[in-house]
Amino acid sequence: MLQRWLVGLMGAIALAAVLWGHEARATWSEEDFAQRVANNYPFTAPGRGDERTVIGDLGTWVVRPGDTVLDVGRHFDLGYNEMTGANPGVEPWLPPPGEVLLIPTAYVLPEARYDGIVVNIPEMRLYYFHGADKRGEGGQVTTYPVGLGRDDWRTPTGSFKVRGKTERPTWVIPESIRAEHIRERGDDRKEIAGGDPDNPLGLYRLELTLPLYMLHGSNMPWGVGMQVSHGCIRLYNEDIVLLFNAVRVGTPGEFVYEPVKVGMRDGTVYVEVHPDIYQLHPNGLAADADALLAKRGWADRVDRERLRQALEEQSGVPMAISRDASLETAAAN
Repeated sequence: MLQRWLVGLMGAIALAAVLWGHEARATWSEEDFAQRVANNYPFTAPGRGDERTVIGDLGTWVVRPGDTVLDVGRHFDLGYNEMTGANPGVEPWLPPPGEVLLIPTAYVLPEARYDGIVVNIPEMRLYYFHGADKRGEGGQVTTYPVGLGRDDWRTPTGSFKVRGKTERPTWVIPESIRAEHIRERGDDRKEIAGGDPDNPLGLYRLELTLPLYMLHGSNMPWGVGMQVSHGCIRLYNEDIVLLFNAVRVGTPGEFVYEPVKVGMRDGTVYVEVHPDIYQLHPNGLAADADALLAKRGWADRVDRERLRQALEEQSGVPMAISRDASLETAAAN
């Protein structure tokens, strides 16, 4: 597998460091995660000359005693799905010390208007596009992992605007969810106060014009990168505070459903493939890839075997698929 080959190559030096004596037990704390600083990536949209729609770079991490894949992922601002997709076969709760994990902090931008908030549902990731001038130049994008609605409470697609912002929001429990709580655990509360440990909204909330949906923190950080909510978008608490402070009321946004994304960086074509989590593409994802490549005019530049491999693995890791791209260029710059 390509990503496992990359792990071996990129992790050799780090593994040697561990064997040389780095045996300290991992001590992850909320205070550690709270030090998060947003990464703002420059990009160039399609049709503007030197197209650059692949951001970030891959990395590695050597597992220490006490590490979990979830904590390592959170340290790098990655969700559960991203870490397990990039590291198949690794036990997420008890990875063996010395295991070299691929850190998939490279992303192909979704097919969307590069303005405001875009959430790609199959990827379980939010992109916040900002800073562009009136010609659409000079823009940057900040990206965060999210948790989404479970299969019986699917997060919908659609456009919206941010209509409000609330700190320490009270959760007024919708009757449909309250009925579920009563049925499953005898909890008949109608609301949960802001700041209560049981409040699933966390400490910050962005209200949307899309009825019944919002972006907010969480009282279950392990749910980021999972389908666990009743449809709303959950972020790590250290991420929602950054987004809350950056986004203004009136900011546009969109929920999209794109298990396949294609992009370019430095003249190389990339594809990034995620599982079809809501099973909306029963005939597979190859047609999506072909349509996107044709739209960009890249169909004749692609190594079909590499594209087939990416569609089969669905790892969520960007893969270089240009005919002249060497394996070493996959999501690395």
